[in-house]
Amino acid sequence: MAVEVMEFEGILPAVYLRTGENRPSGFINMDPQEPGTLLDLAMQTVVKNESIALCAVEELPRELLIPLFNAAFTGGHKNIVKALVRMWPFSCLHVGALDNAESFCEILEAMLDGLQFFPVHNSSSWVPKLRILDLRQNADCKTTCFSFMNKFPFCNHACTYSQNSILKLQGANNDHSTSESQLSRPPMELLVDIYFDGSRGARRFLSYLRYKVDQSLGSLHLCCRDLQIEKSHDYRNIQKLLDMVCIDHLGMDQAYLSEVCIIFPHMANLSSINLSKIIFRSYKRKNFKMFLSHLSQLTDLQELSLSWFPLKNQLHKLLRVLSPNLAYLHLNFCDLTNKDFIYLSESLQAKNLKLLNLSKNQISWEDSLPLRILLDNLSGTLQQLEMNSCLITDLILSDFIPSLRHCSHLRVLSLACNPITMPVLRSLLQNLTHLTELKHVTYPIPVHCYEQWHFRDSLDEERLAEVKLEIRSMLWAAQRTDMKWSTSYE
Repeated sequence: MAVEVMEFEGILPAVYLRTGENRPSGFINMDPQEPGTLLDLAMQTVVKNESIALCAVEELPRELLIPLFNAAFTGGHKNIVKALVRMWPFSCLHVGALDNAESFCEILEAMLDGLQFFPVHNSSSWVPKLRILDLRQNADCKTTCFSFMNKFPFCNHACTYSQNSILKLQGANNDHSTSESQLSRPPMELLVDIYFDGSRGARRFLSYLRYKVDQSLGSLHLCCRDLQIEKSHDYRNIQKLLDMVCIDHLGMDQAYLSEVCIIFPHMANLSSINLSKIIFRSYKRKNFKMFLSHLSQLTDLQELSLSWFPLKNQLHKLLRVLSPNLAYLHLNFCDLTNKDFIYLSESLQAKNLKLLNLSKNQISWEDSLPLRILLDNLSGTLQQLEMNSCLITDLILSDFIPSLRHCSHLRVLSLACNPITMPVLRSLLQNLTHLTELKHVTYPIPVHCYEQWHFRDSLDEERLAEVKLEIRSMLWAAQRTDMKWSTSYE
């Protein structure tokens, strides 16, 4: 392999010349979104011959293992991936932005197969270099954090919450003057996002995770950051497998509120919650009160999304327990009323939200004052507002346009599927063109474009084409061609 190694090393200057950037010694840019280099093409050729690639795993300089891994992963070469994980010379390995749509689960299982917890080849001196295996798809992650450039902590994505995290354990070992070479089983960490729907594939993946944790005899910390559960009642088994304190994103769909309350208590570090179609009988019963109590303890919560979650005239109970620093609030299909808008406009959150989504609430507007107050309070922070299908009429929209004008940081506005006439739509555009940060507007198709509002089959395409042409002309005249105005059908 000596000749082949020299040939690969000869490619390195081409990488630096192509990018024209100053690179640290040993650094190879393997961002999957960048154009392929000669090195990429060479590695893709290598992985097509499995026997050569498996030899290369042990012969190539360690920096060249990074592009080799990327080529093997994206190409679905499971045996090569397994061998690379087994002998990985860096402290961490991240899937990052890599993708393999055809056999993604299989390639992840191959990576798990490659995890080594004990010395191989009966060598007592061999200690696995890989300490953190990250199976999450994260566009911000490179394949590895370069340990020769970093000291403790050696990976920016390491778990920080669990007492079993590698950072906590290594810190404890340092306090007791215990070197890593003295540890019979060096601590390791497996980072995952889990989507569990009760299907055979999901159960198989969870079973395999459980097997690897058991195989490690306590040396492997399983850290799940994002847990999504759909149509499943296997909550207690999930709790047994996962360290719930690690989870910062939780999504649950089609569950009972009692089941939400089972899984909630130990998730002290949640930053994002997405609950859809949650069933409960009464606001006065124990489960709803427990739900509110758990929410009140989430001081770091940044995003709450509730969909098909009935809150009619009860929004004040929710707002009362939420962190005032909440930044993103979605309340779709929540049966909100004008009274709930009053609660929202007077809440502590009404001065900090960056995103507010109130779509699909069929509101019988008594007046627009609460909405105007709400927008005035959010004028300094609001970046995205969505109020699709809220029965906003000409009168209501005309009333809160002045408040919209003051939302100087607004970037996205969506008012689709509301019964608005063309004159009010013109007024909306004329009043928003001065908002320099506003780039995307989804506007309601004026009612005159329908034979019967709001039936898609009764839409007159010629009338809509005239509306679109006028919108484009007005934007051009206002010198705001950087703004994209579109309908929900585009």
